Amino acid sequence: MAVYRANSSLNLFRKKDPAAIISADSHDPGSPQLKKTLTARDLTAFGIAAIVGAGIFSTIGNASAAAGPAVILLFVFTGIACGFSALCYAEFASRVPVAGSAYTYAYVAFGELIAWIIGWDLLLEYAIGNIVVAISWSDYFSGFVNSIGDRFGFHIPAWLCTDYFSAKAASLATNHAMEAYQAWITAPVIGGIPIIFDLPALGIIFFITYLVYIGTSESRNATNAMVALKLGVIILVIIVGFFHINMSNWSPFAPNGISGVMKGVSAVFFAYIGFDAISTTAEECNNPSRDLPKGIFASLIICTILYILIALTLTGIIKYDQLAVGDPLAFVFSAIHLDWMSWIVALSAIVAIASVLLVFQMGQPRIWMTMSRDGLLPPAFKRIHPKYNTPSFATIVTGFVVSIPVFFMSQKELGDLTSIGTLFAFVLVCGGILMLNRNTATTEGTTRFRVPYINGKWIIPVMVIIGYLVAFVEFPASISDFFDFSSPQYSSAAEALLIKSPLLLFLIFSVIIAVLSFVKNLSLIPVLGLSSCFYLMTELGHTNWIRFIAWLIVGLVVYTFYGYRNSKLGKHSSSSSIESQA
Repeated sequence: MAVYRANSSLNLFRKKDPAAIISADSHDPGSPQLKKTLTARDLTAFGIAAIVGAGIFSTIGNASAAAGPAVILLFVFTGIACGFSALCYAEFASRVPVAGSAYTYAYVAFGELIAWIIGWDLLLEYAIGNIVVAISWSDYFSGFVNSIGDRFGFHIPAWLCTDYFSAKAASLATNHAMEAYQAWITAPVIGGIPIIFDLPALGIIFFITYLVYIGTSESRNATNAMVALKLGVIILVIIVGFFHINMSNWSPFAPNGISGVMKGVSAVFFAYIGFDAISTTAEECNNPSRDLPKGIFASLIICTILYILIALTLTGIIKYDQLAVGDPLAFVFSAIHLDWMSWIVALSAIVAIASVLLVFQMGQPRIWMTMSRDGLLPPAFKRIHPKYNTPSFATIVTGFVVSIPVFFMSQKELGDLTSIGTLFAFVLVCGGILMLNRNTATTEGTTRFRVPYINGKWIIPVMVIIGYLVAFVEFPASISDFFDFSSPQYSSAAEALLIKSPLLLFLIFSVIIAVLSFVKNLSLIPVLGLSSCFYLMTELGHTNWIRFIAWLIVGLVVYTFYGYRNSKLGKHSSSSSIESQA
């Protein structure tokens, strides 16, 4: 007689074996599979498409206005921080070449609960990021169409290219934001409610979603074409701008010091998150173990160089304090009366930002698909279209998830929320390399990329000690102010603690990681990656931390009531623990 008893223990950190993940058992037998069409060149193009977009054509202006020419140091620092993370992504992508990105990597390194947290985080990162990009595209498109319309007496009505809450806020403000206020006072009213929505943003979301739905090959071809166009325009900007640089504009180099440089963290880092999206296409690569690392590194290096050159060009053509505009590239050429360049830049911005949306819209459905395969999301999300070989249901849901908030959400602060989510993913991926068993199985017959091992036993503790000594010797007043919780600028000590808590967490973390590096001989590169990304998170302010933590709490509730109960790994663990008695 056999007695079967499922394992009732609470196992929140059950891990997946990489060999099992990449085996046919990871998918539904007989069901359609994703089509393998992508090469290293295609992956590099996807990375450039995602990284070179709103960052170069929009947010670089405000970052330059705050930092001056020293904004290039921020690009260098952010590029290095992302480079450490990229090395860790590349190793994971080589070891576990399936869709899912950081979610799958966390499942291997940390276990199911952390995988769910990072998967839930990635949903926020991609959804909010796509909303920001769609609204940015709408701004450029509307401006371009209206500039042409000036000659023919045609304009897109303000109520068709503004979100509802921005218009309402403008109507209540003392100093009206002109376009938003015009949207409020000119919008048609139905049932006492003004009809205001961003039609261009909705249009581009639906078009991109359709393109992603009908196939990876079509998306690849569109991406390659858009990347070729915008790279050509960026190189043209650099060449033409070179002949109009006034080197006196580069002085002072850092007018607002290090604090001014770090103000641009969110704007700059938002531009770099594209290489994360590359890893979501792993199952559609011809040779993911070889090509994914190549695509990640090539896109990151190319884009960092381009950002530095563009920043030097912009701050060299006109004074940094004039660059706080939404379209800095077009603005600088208008300022030097090269209107033909302004038109070229405006047109290419429409293409460039659309390509970012395309890559992001590809990434999110594949993460949902992977989570569904694991039982953490409903089965419909893993459905593959029999003709197009794409995650059909997940792609459609992604379109709605991004398009519906466009009706009422504005760009303000959404970029920060996207950045903190991405940095959190990078922290966990770097930490995952430290946790990963270096003898873990992987695909046979493929060359695995490995993060070079450099013993951090002495290097990390020495770096932390030197950092603290420099801070106390060079910035004693700042240190004193930081630990003063009774300053009149705060309403209470509790408020001061809340505002300073992100940096306090980093200070505590730096001590802990120094000790662990000494005791455990931790690898230097992953430690530098997670440390630099954790520090960048502290620069995003306590408000974004609160919102981010609230989102994760909602995710834990969903996991408790659905994911944990339906986890395939959990069911497999339970069946494996059956006891037999004769």
